[in-house]
Amino acid sequence: MARVVLWLVAAVLALRQMAHTLRLPPGERLTDLETWTGTNGVLHVRGDLYDREHFTGTPFAGLVLKPLTHSAEQALGVAWTFSTLLFVAVLGVVAARALPGPLSRRSSLVAAPVAISLLMVSLPVRNALTTGQTSIIPVLLVLLGCFAVRGERGSGLLIGIGAALQPTVLLFVPLLWLTGRRRAALSTTATFAAATALAWVFMPHDSWTYWVHHVAGAGLGARPDSLANQSLHGALLRVGLQGPLEIALFLLLAAAVIVLGLSRAVRYARDGQLLLAVALTGCVAVAISPTAWQHQLLWVLLAMVGRAGTRARDRLAWPAVVILVMTLPGDVLLPNMALLDPLRDNVPLLTALMAACLIPFLPRTSEHFRAPLPTAYAESVPARWARIPLAPFWRRVLSRPNLLLELLVIRVGYSAYSHIRLEATAGRETAQAHGRTVVSIERALHIDIEHWANHSIQHAQWLLEFFNFYYETFHFIVPLTILGVLYVRRPVDYRWARSALGFATLLGLVGFWFFPLAPPRLMPGMDFIDTVHGPQDLANPDYGAMTQVTNQYAAMPSLHFGWSLWCGIVIAVVAPKLWMKALGLLHPLFTVCAIIATANHWVLDAVGGAAVVGAGFALVYVLAGPRGVQLPPARWRAHSTRDSRAPAHEWRGG
Repeated sequence: MARVVLWLVAAVLALRQMAHTLRLPPGERLTDLETWTGTNGVLHVRGDLYDREHFTGTPFAGLVLKPLTHSAEQALGVAWTFSTLLFVAVLGVVAARALPGPLSRRSSLVAAPVAISLLMVSLPVRNALTTGQTSIIPVLLVLLGCFAVRGERGSGLLIGIGAALQPTVLLFVPLLWLTGRRRAALSTTATFAAATALAWVFMPHDSWTYWVHHVAGAGLGARPDSLANQSLHGALLRVGLQGPLEIALFLLLAAAVIVLGLSRAVRYARDGQLLLAVALTGCVAVAISPTAWQHQLLWVLLAMVGRAGTRARDRLAWPAVVILVMTLPGDVLLPNMALLDPLRDNVPLLTALMAACLIPFLPRTSEHFRAPLPTAYAESVPARWARIPLAPFWRRVLSRPNLLLELLVIRVGYSAYSHIRLEATAGRETAQAHGRTVVSIERALHIDIEHWANHSIQHAQWLLEFFNFYYETFHFIVPLTILGVLYVRRPVDYRWARSALGFATLLGLVGFWFFPLAPPRLMPGMDFIDTVHGPQDLANPDYGAMTQVTNQYAAMPSLHFGWSLWCGIVIAVVAPKLWMKALGLLHPLFTVCAIIATANHWVLDAVGGAAVVGAGFALVYVLAGPRGVQLPPARWRAHSTRDSRAPAHEWRGG
């Protein structure tokens, strides 16, 4: 059943990608293919293929694509998209069958649909589908040559054609030679030479332009220093290096990457991990190519097959990093900070370099290749109700989660939260109408203190500055500090607290989406003073600088207060000293005063924030059981610090 469901998911993703591509306007659909084969495309125009530098493929690729110019445009678009999806499906099946063994029966059954699904959602495949590029074909030819074709000559023939379409595929020649497949290496070289010579015969001027004038295509297409070029050459240009110095440094780094990367690939190929060796060689090709556009980065996704880490809790870290890098843009993975610009701008390149040169993948001879060190689990404390926990598979892990994976998940989760929050608006009129409804309810309950608090602090400058500073500063610092301390000192409590915070945030997004609400400072005619952002032009629909970066109508529930209440609850529960608990509870008190006095929230917004936080903790309890765990005797002796004579069955919260 699971296999059927996964195949259905893969089919749905393929159909969705095809529909998305074909629904795009003509000017945005299959743009590169249209540039090549359209009415005014470079393959139609007589003269030099590279006159306008729109065509970035090899002369052999141009020769192969020439017959497509006689096809009807609409039919060609449908056929090209369908063929690309078919190539992706075949690529996923071949990659799944090439996984290094031994594999369990369950893994072998689900490997192919999972591989196809990951390929469908990856940025290289989506980009290739949108632009109509041919970059999937060389990857498929290499995998077919290495894993599907019998005989070294046939293998070399396919890889050689791939090299004729994408010259960096020639890096597989030394891999084949050094792993004992010398006939395949010679066949690859001969096929590449024959295909290139054929292009010279039919298109001598174009071949001269590509191989000599542009040095194997360098400089064709978009600017080489653009963020789209994820190669060492592009990275060096982006940091400001130019001229002979940049070329010399690029050649030096490329040589080092080739030597180190190919030596590692050869070692893993001899170890029986040929798919990993192929992926590492492809990552080397990405790094040392003068231009490596997004649609050419499929090799990096294949590198996720490597097994890194001796512990079970670390085993998923590397595949998760690769999947996130290959499916999400850099600004989602890393914050928008100037200090992180070099990392964010080169995330795919850095991942390729890490795969090729740095990540210590386990050899098959390692005792931990098949059986990593197991994760330590503890039994949950019995709940008061028999039906709890509803998710018994949610076991309590005693060790810390993988830090890199945890940071990535938190960052990606916050990026998704910010995006949904920005989109969750039903318009200014609706938000203000909801604001008037909230005011009416508060007046009926006699809790409409916002106007009084907002104007009262205007007479105490020090209090005004304190609340402004508190509102802007502690919203992120305190939760992140608590998570960091729990991660280091109380890993079980860290997982409990992090899960509750995640549920509360998701529930807050539901409130933003279904109940957009204008805060007091953006309610016209109510005489509120925006103490944090300054005066707002309420007659202008796009008033305020913050409108450009966040949804101004995401006031209900107040996660500003909700997150602070989460902090107070966690400190009150976990902190060992009474004064620490009291100090922790001051944070939500100061926060609720700040959000009301600065006219950023209504009193009922704070009530909503408290509700989603309470629901978040309740969901964790219902799904996973009580916070406390029962530690085995050895674990109890290692973790207990209060009473060394405590019985082994006694429970504690973390």
